[in-house]
Amino acid sequence: MFESLFRPKTQKQAATIKPELTLNEFFDRYFFPHVEVKKKRPRHDFLTYNKLFRNTLGCKLLIELDNLTLDAWVHSHIKSHYLPSTINKHIFFMNRMLNMACHWGFLDQNTFRDRKIQRLKLGDYKQRFLVRSEIIRILNACRTDLHPFLYVFVKLLILTGARKSEARLAKWKDIDLAKRLWTVPVAKGGRSRRIVLSHAAIETLLEIEAISVRLGLPTERDNYLFINPRTLTAYDAFHAAWYRARERAGLPTVRIHDLRHTFASLLINNGASIYEVQKLLGHYHVSMTERYAHLFPDTLHDCVEIMSDKLTDIDLKPHPEAP
Repeated sequence: MFESLFRPKTQKQAATIKPELTLNEFFDRYFFPHVEVKKKRPRHDFLTYNKLFRNTLGCKLLIELDNLTLDAWVHSHIKSHYLPSTINKHIFFMNRMLNMACHWGFLDQNTFRDRKIQRLKLGDYKQRFLVRSEIIRILNACRTDLHPFLYVFVKLLILTGARKSEARLAKWKDIDLAKRLWTVPVAKGGRSRRIVLSHAAIETLLEIEAISVRLGLPTERDNYLFINPRTLTAYDAFHAAWYRARERAGLPTVRIHDLRHTFASLLINNGASIYEVQKLLGHYHVSMTERYAHLFPDTLHDCVEIMSDKLTDIDLKPHPEAP
């Protein structure tokens, strides 16, 4: 009798009831298959989930992920000495899963709003720019590394300001040596972009080709620039070799992404405008480029002096009514 009170009365009502899932079940059965279709590199999400969630929150039901549980999860990451920016990436990943669980009806929309995690405050954005001597040190360290492509990979990033993923996944068909252009089919914002190549960048591309030929790797149009000789496909990452090189160079905190910052700083310090830097970095919004604004020469004082000189010039002229 009591069981019948909770049994759906129609097939339509039964179809609207979602099963109670653990986070692991939700990820494996629903979220990751969705990611595999939507994202170019779903493996990163798979590895992230296994590292951060599988053995912690993964065994809990979605409806058990309340404020107390999620706050404790964030605090555990703080105690593990993750950087705030890294923790925010973890929070973003968690929020993305909960958003989809809500969208698909596994969580109630209203209660989810109360459950959403807040990101940590990062303070001012910190940038690292390499000076000339540091560039020389890091390039020399890369040159002596056992990795066959590390030196030319890092050199190409410095010369173009490209993101590491753009270079790592570039193919020879994306390079137009005659027009000195490198087309990135899908950049960070989901749009394509073009990278202007200098003569030094073109020479570096020829170096990459020569290394590939020496290693017996293909350099046809559909082949990657940087082919892993072991897997015969694009490298998953250059991190291990980069960490070795930066330690040898005495620059243990420099990130690969700092090469992109260095490219921007060198442009600005040598007279490039913020519009030109925006185009060369591939920023869709100029607000992204404005993080480098403090590097531009301060010309505001010169601008106001123009008006000051004009007014002084007018003030010094004899007044027409003066005797």
